[in-house]
Amino acid sequence: MTPIKRILIAGGGSSGWMTAALLARLFQGLYEIVLVESEDIGTIGVGEATIPAIKKYNELLGLDENEFMARTQGSFKLGIQFVDWWKQGQSYIHGFGVIGQDWEWLRMHHYWLKAHAQGRAGDFAAYSINTAAALENKFVRAQTQMGDSPLSQIAHAFHFDASLFARFLSAYAQERGVRRREGKIVDVTLRAGDGFIDSVTLDDGEVIGADLFVDCSGFRGLFINQALGVGFEDWSHWLPCDRAVAVPCERSENFTPYTRSTAHGAGWQWRIPLQHRTGNGHVYSSQFIDDAEAERVLLANLDGAPRADPFRVEFKAGKRKQLWHKNCVAIGLAGGFLEPLESTSLHLVQSGIIRMVRLLPDAGFDGATIAEFNRQTDFEYERIRDFIILHYKATERRDTPFWDYCRTMEVPDTLQRKLDLWMANGRIFREDEELFAEESWIQVLLGQGMIPRGHDPLVDIKSDAQIAQYLGNIAAVIGKCVAVMPTHAEYVAKTCPAAA
Repeated sequence: MTPIKRILIAGGGSSGWMTAALLARLFQGLYEIVLVESEDIGTIGVGEATIPAIKKYNELLGLDENEFMARTQGSFKLGIQFVDWWKQGQSYIHGFGVIGQDWEWLRMHHYWLKAHAQGRAGDFAAYSINTAAALENKFVRAQTQMGDSPLSQIAHAFHFDASLFARFLSAYAQERGVRRREGKIVDVTLRAGDGFIDSVTLDDGEVIGADLFVDCSGFRGLFINQALGVGFEDWSHWLPCDRAVAVPCERSENFTPYTRSTAHGAGWQWRIPLQHRTGNGHVYSSQFIDDAEAERVLLANLDGAPRADPFRVEFKAGKRKQLWHKNCVAIGLAGGFLEPLESTSLHLVQSGIIRMVRLLPDAGFDGATIAEFNRQTDFEYERIRDFIILHYKATERRDTPFWDYCRTMEVPDTLQRKLDLWMANGRIFREDEELFAEESWIQVLLGQGMIPRGHDPLVDIKSDAQIAQYLGNIAAVIGKCVAVMPTHAEYVAKTCPAAA
């Protein structure tokens, strides 16, 4: 066995410094880690929204959550509000965490489905502490000492400034031995015998060799695409949005503990509240709207004055056919892109790093190890892809050609199988270790009007009166918990205020 000695990371930004920081923490000096980045090459750094898995990354680094929030101008996130996706004028929240309380064999939503069919069900948001609190702009971290109370079940993620996050991790990584090299990589040399990457040449002539090369160079894929020529799997026929225009604006008084996604005529707009500003962007399809009109739509729907000029990003939904090829691993945008609708971008960075660490080979790069990395990665990307496609497919909007296309398009077999099962009796099952749990699928399916034809037959064991009491008790307890929670603004000001 020939051990790895040096790991070279190409590119900084969130993906590069997330990789460097975690490798430095976990490897504790076992390998030399070099990160090459250039101040002249910009990164895509806007207000970033996350999912609760990001807390595991922070725990692995040993970060203090309050310090992390203050250093990145962060706010808390209980879920995502979707406005005008099912129909114009309709909204719902995909909240993190549990929904209600299981009753014997069945999930709560089965009882809700029967009550809904009888016209006796309340708003589904009332049965989750995360969604109920979000709608009231309330927040508190989970009170784990409170046993079975809904206050112990709160699940949260974060919003933060991506550029500040990268800066924070850069300092963390360099303090733990990562060597940062300023410069542009102008050439990549491959080994003659096997085509593995041997070294890179910088714009000042320095040549740096390594054993493992991590591509965090963004969409261009300096190693995985340009040097190794790994092909791309195009998913734009299912996810037709291919551009975004973004702009920060002044923070408004509506300091929400959730991300908002508002559907427009040819795409959707994000709203990410931070302590010092609000991040906004319009993700759209260039087939159905031009750049100037997309920018006009964005600027017309801000809730504060713009703080910078809008900037545009072009992309294509999909992934590399292999994210690990020879001695190169692609992390972040270099490996693939699924639009930020469900805030999965940084999760895919995090899971890619952890998967790489778990399967880290010696310098021989055994083929079985690489194949397993790619198998797990393919599964994760495809299941996240399906969940995002669901939002576009499950709509009754007929007001624009874009929504006509999305509503009528064929979807992957893996998604269609889930939809067919759900529509029969409201059943949904998490497959293996796919990212989104059953609760996520349930909320989006119901929120976008996909009401099953029936409920689980075992619901009928309970009487209508018992079901009404069960649902009423859940909503009442959650309502009382939300009433005693502080506002999101109060909680942030008390626990993790950022410097002006």
